[in-house]
Amino acid sequence: MAQSINPIEQRRQQLINWFLQENRHEKGGAHSTHPWWQVMCLTGVDYFSTLGYQPGIAALAAGALSPLATLILVLLTLFGALPIYRRIAAKSPNGEGSIAMLEHLLPWWQGKLFVLCLLGFVATDFIITITLSAADATAHVIENPLVPDFLHDQAIAITLVLIALLGAVFLRGFREAIGLAVFLVSIYLLLNLITISVGAYQIWQHPSAIADWQTALFTRHQNPFAMLGVALLLFPKLALGLSGFETGVVVMPLVKGSSTDTEEFPHGRIRNTRKLLTAAAVIMSFFLLTSSLVTTLLIPTAEFQAGGKANGRALAYLAHFYMGDAFGTIYDLSTIAILWFAGASAMAGLLNIVPRYLPRYGMAPNWTLAARPLVVVYTLIAFVVTILFKANVEAQGGAYATGVLVLMSSGAFAVALAARHHRSQRGTIAFSLITLVFLYTTVTNIIERPEGIRIAAFFIGAIVATSLISRVWRSTELRAEHIEFDATARQFIAEESQGTIRLIANRLHTGDVEEYYLKEREVREDNLIPPTDPVLFLEIQVADASEFIDKIQVVGVEVGKYRILRAQSAAVPNAIAAILLELRNQTGKLPHAYFGWIEGNPIQYLLRFILFGEGDIPVVTREVLRRAEPNPEQRPGIHVGG
Repeated sequence: MAQSINPIEQRRQQLINWFLQENRHEKGGAHSTHPWWQVMCLTGVDYFSTLGYQPGIAALAAGALSPLATLILVLLTLFGALPIYRRIAAKSPNGEGSIAMLEHLLPWWQGKLFVLCLLGFVATDFIITITLSAADATAHVIENPLVPDFLHDQAIAITLVLIALLGAVFLRGFREAIGLAVFLVSIYLLLNLITISVGAYQIWQHPSAIADWQTALFTRHQNPFAMLGVALLLFPKLALGLSGFETGVVVMPLVKGSSTDTEEFPHGRIRNTRKLLTAAAVIMSFFLLTSSLVTTLLIPTAEFQAGGKANGRALAYLAHFYMGDAFGTIYDLSTIAILWFAGASAMAGLLNIVPRYLPRYGMAPNWTLAARPLVVVYTLIAFVVTILFKANVEAQGGAYATGVLVLMSSGAFAVALAARHHRSQRGTIAFSLITLVFLYTTVTNIIERPEGIRIAAFFIGAIVATSLISRVWRSTELRAEHIEFDATARQFIAEESQGTIRLIANRLHTGDVEEYYLKEREVREDNLIPPTDPVLFLEIQVADASEFIDKIQVVGVEVGKYRILRAQSAAVPNAIAAILLELRNQTGKLPHAYFGWIEGNPIQYLLRFILFGEGDIPVVTREVLRRAEPNPEQRPGIHVGG
């Protein structure tokens, strides 16, 4: 006997799959998937689009040391981030990501609060992805020589228009994303390969560029060891080039697996996702290193500064300079398109995060279960961030890097904890060291550019405050996803349904015959229940009070002549109300539940209910029933004696 899925939970699951369903080909039906290389392009609109601004930011941050600092970044990508997310893919094949791993490894309220803090950094990462990508797309628009002069001072306005268009796309729907992503990524990478190849040819034709670069290096740094030390200190400023791994895990349900895959063990999907992550990391590493070399050697330092023609668009500068404005304009259009689409990837990620976690915790208002209101909220937040940062790419780089690095640090920490949980000494040591590297990079970035942690702190504060208010507001909802009774419990219910169904709510203590004898006698005397009427005992034990939605398993137990229904739940009153309604639905009779009064401060019991799932049980049970069943004549009876 199983109750149908709670409507709130059903809507949450629908919204979780919204982005995935919107991206599936209609002819493939609800379960169609795609080759890993196509899905890689979907993640690539975020990951690869950073080439639009990463070389310029790297040159501005590290100067002549940019190639060496980028090499360190590439090594961290291939031997740090990639192994971590290959492990995460195996642990979260349905797209939950590293946050879900930490949620399982850190249960109870401390785990929930930790997840809420991480969601603040997720919001920072994705919101800044939208605003920074749009701002860089704007830079490519206004720096194009064919664009009218009056647009050159309209960076904020153009960026707001691009963000508004992005929001409009999601308000209408988001279909055929993979096909468009494949086209955009293919064209963009091809144009970048042409531009970098032409740049390499120019360096080959003019070897003085290498000599000038070496002179600049040794003028500032006396020996290679000093260069390496400074590069290690500088490479955290290049952390934008690490983005994209979390997105690669989120889209795992779109990756085509093998015919032997099951929902519990999708080995083919995991294997192909690992191919996706590896290919993306290798491709990006190649472009990061080569783009850093050609831009550092060929572009004058002054052009990287604010107001310079290469600021935020170093490769576009080379495309225009060496191949003319026609090719440069094509490059600009490709860059604008993929940067704008990178914002779409971030918006989809935000729409996936909220319904995946917050409603399940009871920590989101009901309107967050609808996609369109969330799109409006995220778009307005992106407007505010764009105005505050004046659509400046460099100014937003710190905030973006903070979000990316915190997520990658949490992912490394989750994998290290998982390795320790499985008693893998080698894995624990290796991933702990990688975690320390990411933590160093994160802390260094925060110290250098504290605006990122300020924005994250704002999002964390807003999420925690909204979540706690929502948890209190929704605490009296019917929170059972479904209810199952074992064979013994079903037998008890069938026997009881021959007459009036009476359940005595009992807090389990010793569990012996004397406990049930005394409890039954007390309840019969207080409520004038005839001694000939049979009764059942109902006992709910609190499992994890920080959870919100339950799958309740009810088992039947006999102690002497007494029959007991036992279950575990996050909240006692909500579970009792759900079981009473399920008994009504199954038997067609209104059950009656009997409680005793409790003494004490009502505020104290309210806090106990919110935090520990107990409190003033009869009063709260009645309120849950009132909200779940508006018709009093169809509402199970609640009796309080003593």
